[in-house]
Amino acid sequence: MHLVDLSDPPPLGITGPSGVVVAVGEPSTPEGEFWLDTATFALTDREHEDRRFVAVESVSDTVALLRDRCLHWPHASAVCDDVLRSVDVTGPALPGIITESLAYSTLQSGPEFARWRDSRGPASLPDIADPVLAERDGGTLRIRFNRPQRHNAFSTDARALLLEALTVALLDDTVTVLVLSGNGASFCSGGDLGEFGTFADPASAHLARTRHSPALALDELSRRLGRACRADIHGRVLGSGLEMASFCGWVSCHPHAVLGLPELTLGLIPGAGGTVSITRRIGRWRTAYLVLSGRTIDPATALAWGLVDEVA
Repeated sequence: MHLVDLSDPPPLGITGPSGVVVAVGEPSTPEGEFWLDTATFALTDREHEDRRFVAVESVSDTVALLRDRCLHWPHASAVCDDVLRSVDVTGPALPGIITESLAYSTLQSGPEFARWRDSRGPASLPDIADPVLAERDGGTLRIRFNRPQRHNAFSTDARALLLEALTVALLDDTVTVLVLSGNGASFCSGGDLGEFGTFADPASAHLARTRHSPALALDELSRRLGRACRADIHGRVLGSGLEMASFCGWVSCHPHAVLGLPELTLGLIPGAGGTVSITRRIGRWRTAYLVLSGRTIDPATALAWGLVDEVA
């Protein structure tokens, strides 16, 4: 990780990606604008409307945290920065999803994910019936995650059933409202850790993510339905849960929800479309902060950033 001050002069020559760059200070000089565009994000101790800034309680403590995390997961940190800089938020989702998935599979083959997998031990995934429920009421299709015992952690069977329900909505234009929610204490706490790394190989995992993608289905439905494609989120809204919700045209958030992207601790980056969906909502800078810091945010911050559309 490189730390720069917003008053520092720009480097004379940049030949390629420089890795994670964190800026501090105030943009009081022309150099400041260069670093705001170039840095992974800028830290400040006061609120800024400019989404290239992230306001934190202590800049020095946050810098120390980021240094430690980037040192512990250098591959995942650098790849996260690379992918977020590559996403075109004004374009279609598919190229971004493919880029994200290829990067994710690369990290699945790397030493940081292997270290986490070894520390976890043998994979263990409980068999939970009906992990996703879908109900039709006139033109409204309600889809609910239904693994409350595990805070609706997202599994392969849940993904298959979610995609099946979303495909119905895609094919049936009499579906005019779609509501995505979760049973129990949480909306979705992210991927089920008991299942991570159980695919035969990263290439097969990439093909599964991109050929059978709830993210792409949600993206298409949001384009068609707009705000009528809604996510109602509560409790733990982490990892893939937050990534999928962010594709919806309207996100309603419970006041006590907790939102975050914890994938770095596995040696990975968001892999359910979050580098596209979350970046569209809050920009690459704050998306990078969520991943690299591992910190969660509250609904008020999420609303101020544009990550959710209402707190109710």
